[in-house]
Amino acid sequence: MAAPPLTPEELFARLDALGIAHRTYSHPPVFTVAEATALRGSLPGGHCKSLFLKDKKGGLWLAVMLEERRIDLKKLASRLAAPRFSFGGAAELYEFLGVRPGSVTPFALVNDVEHRVTPVLDSAMLDHDPLNYHPLVNDRTTAIAPADLLRFIAACGHAPRIIDLAAFGREPAAAD
Repeated sequence: MAAPPLTPEELFARLDALGIAHRTYSHPPVFTVAEATALRGSLPGGHCKSLFLKDKKGGLWLAVMLEERRIDLKKLASRLAAPRFSFGGAAELYEFLGVRPGSVTPFALVNDVEHRVTPVLDSAMLDHDPLNYHPLVNDRTTAIAPADLLRFIAACGHAPRIIDLAAFGREPAAAD
């Protein structure tokens, strides 16, 4: 990342400049889907999570999906013709997307000016309106229409791979 990462306010200004409607809700910081679910109340729309992944050859990926998805990373890597996936580390997350763990979001693609990260979107997620994501920090949630999300990602210079992630689920662990 060549420049400092955008702040949420700079992100909102970018959305405004693109003519993208958005609405943001403040809440205590959340780090997990369970915490977000407990705090959101009746916030409408599709609630999503984002996984920052690194493949065995150093490729970087951002998989964005409905929060209830449980993804088998081996199956996903195979479908994307990528080497084996692991989760990217906190330092890489900040270096390439400008966000900290707990704040991973498709909005962070605005900070990937070198286009190192490949976005992968869950096709079923795009059936929900609005979609809810962190606006670069985990103490807020920003709602945006699916078509506007796609427009934003394109304006960031990225072409997302849109696939049906339902086929790449994993069975819940006994402790889940």
